[in-house]
Amino acid sequence: SFPLTCSQPGRDYGINNPGYVPAAAGTPAMFAPPVAESIGPTAPPASMFDSMPGYEGTVAGGGGFLPPPMPTFPAAQPEPALDQPQWNIPSISENTARDALLLFVKSKCCYSSAPAKDGVITNMEAFNTYRYRLDTFNESRSTEWSHEPYTGQTVDAYAQQPPGPWDIPAKTPQFFLDDKQFIKVPYTSSVKPCHNCLGIGRKPCKDCAGAGNKVCWVCNGSCYRHGNDRCTHCSGRGRENCSSCHGQGSRQCDVCNGKQQLLVYIKLTVKWTNNSDAFVVEQLSGIRVENLSKVSGKELFRDTQYMVYPLSGFPDTTVVSASQRLVSEHQGKYMQTSRILQQRQTIELIPITKVTYTWKGKSCIYFVYGNEFQVDADDYPATCCCTVM
Repeated sequence: SFPLTCSQPGRDYGINNPGYVPAAAGTPAMFAPPVAESIGPTAPPASMFDSMPGYEGTVAGGGGFLPPPMPTFPAAQPEPALDQPQWNIPSISENTARDALLLFVKSKCCYSSAPAKDGVITNMEAFNTYRYRLDTFNESRSTEWSHEPYTGQTVDAYAQQPPGPWDIPAKTPQFFLDDKQFIKVPYTSSVKPCHNCLGIGRKPCKDCAGAGNKVCWVCNGSCYRHGNDRCTHCSGRGRENCSSCHGQGSRQCDVCNGKQQLLVYIKLTVKWTNNSDAFVVEQLSGIRVENLSKVSGKELFRDTQYMVYPLSGFPDTTVVSASQRLVSEHQGKYMQTSRILQQRQTIELIPITKVTYTWKGKSCIYFVYGNEFQVDADDYPATCCCTVM
């Protein structure tokens, strides 16, 4: 409801009225909205959460990852020696090299296609290299107190002791793909009054400070627009209904959705993560190593197990050393706070061809690399600079 209009007689607009605001001489008085009290804490109090056996350290917001049961270490399994491929032979023809350069030039709006079409290839040299990759797919679990509006859900706290966080079954994940699942821990759910609204279900409206109305934005509370013309927007009241709370002065609590009660429980977060590291054998071609991460190669070797054993017997000793280092690092790092479900190690042969060609008497080079025939041509001789005049 609105306060009385500015021109209504018989009402006390003096200091005895708690909403009185002194007005300048000749200006009708107006009411100030009451100051809204802050009802309810901004965060759930610690007393809201019960002490659950086996979950005494659980807090709101999460308490870190929980260590898994001790794993079983795999026995050492020697790997058979792998034959080294003939990787010193260019893996592409001149036509493939030229077509790759033409596609590269076509993707550049400022490049002329003349060198790619008319350039004379004088040399093709292979700098093929190995890439070793180790993937460790692990599962981690963490718990935190959580809540949701109570609408009749099952309440089972203290019915029996809750199962341990690593004893609760979760869905079967697809290996080497990140995923996440949220689970209510059985026998931890209880009903509590909403901490945000103190069990009322509503909170004072912030837009009108709980008054249900606000100063008219047209007349700014004066009740008049020009001279003695009464404001038509607020009908001369000087105030208008608050559109946010529809004049009620309060709004539904956004924590309990007006239900007044919350279902409080321990939430288990199961997270599956694929952790990947790669090592590329150094080669002296001149191509940027970071370019190789964007392409695929020919897979020479794949080993997938619960936990893999480092490579042995591979012709390139740097790949063997990388395998030993990464396997040790992964198993030492991820077994501390998670459970390793699967590991995979692969070796790829990444084709790299350095192409030398001449155009208008100038010698230039470019690289064709990966199964996708990507091109790196930093010194392409027919580029132009686009400038904005």
